[in-house]
Amino acid sequence: MPTLRVELMEGRTPEQKKELVKALTQAVVNTLGSKPEAVDILLYDIKRSDWATGGVLWSERE
Repeated sequence: MPTLRVELMEGRTPEQKKELVKALTQAVVNTLGSKPEAVDILLYDIKRSDWATGGVLWSERE
Protein backbone atom coordinates (compact mmCIF):
# COMPACT_ATOMS: atom_id res chain seq x y z
CA MET A 1 0.00 0.00 0.00
CA PRO A 2 1.90 3.09 -1.16
CA THR A 3 1.37 6.18 0.97
CA LEU A 4 2.34 9.60 -0.33
CA ARG A 5 2.81 12.59 1.96
CA VAL A 6 2.41 15.93 0.20
CA GLU A 7 3.22 19.20 1.94
CA LEU A 8 1.68 22.27 0.32
CA MET A 9 1.70 25.91 1.17
CA GLU A 10 -1.83 26.76 2.26
CA GLY A 11 -4.18 28.34 -0.22
CA ARG A 12 -4.87 25.59 -2.74
CA THR A 13 -8.54 25.11 -3.59
CA PRO A 14 -10.38 21.84 -2.96
CA GLU A 15 -10.61 21.44 -6.75
CA GLN A 16 -6.83 21.75 -7.13
CA LYS A 17 -6.29 19.18 -4.39
CA LYS A 18 -8.80 16.84 -6.00
CA GLU A 19 -6.97 17.03 -9.33
CA LEU A 20 -3.61 16.57 -7.60
CA VAL A 21 -4.64 13.39 -5.79
CA LYS A 22 -6.13 11.97 -8.99
CA ALA A 23 -2.90 12.64 -10.89
CA LEU A 24 -0.66 11.29 -8.13
CA THR A 25 -2.78 8.17 -7.75
CA GLN A 26 -2.60 7.52 -11.49
CA ALA A 27 1.18 8.02 -11.46
CA VAL A 28 1.56 5.43 -8.70
CA VAL A 29 -0.73 2.99 -10.54
CA ASN A 30 1.24 3.45 -13.78
CA THR A 31 4.66 3.28 -12.15
CA LEU A 32 4.25 0.72 -9.39
CA GLY A 33 1.34 -1.32 -10.67
CA SER A 34 -0.72 -0.63 -7.55
CA LYS A 35 -4.49 -0.63 -7.55
CA PRO A 36 -5.95 2.86 -7.10
CA GLU A 37 -7.79 1.82 -3.94
CA ALA A 38 -4.45 0.84 -2.37
CA VAL A 39 -2.91 4.30 -2.78
CA ASP A 40 -3.14 6.65 0.20
CA ILE A 41 -2.30 10.33 -0.13
CA LEU A 42 -1.93 12.61 2.87
CA LEU A 43 -2.14 16.34 2.21
CA TYR A 44 -0.64 18.78 4.70
CA ASP A 45 -1.37 22.50 4.40
CA ILE A 46 1.49 24.53 5.81
CA LYS A 47 0.96 28.15 6.84
CA ARG A 48 3.13 30.74 5.08
CA SER A 49 4.45 31.75 8.50
CA ASP A 50 5.67 28.17 9.04
CA TRP A 51 7.53 27.83 5.71
CA ALA A 52 10.86 29.43 4.84
CA THR A 53 13.08 29.37 1.79
CA GLY A 54 16.55 30.86 1.76
CA GLY A 55 16.21 31.91 5.40
CA VAL A 56 13.11 34.03 4.76
CA LEU A 57 9.59 33.14 5.90
CA TRP A 58 7.08 33.17 3.07
CA SER A 59 4.81 35.34 5.21
CA GLU A 60 7.49 38.05 5.07
CA ARG A 61 8.03 37.98 1.31
CA GLU A 62 6.56 40.71 -0.82
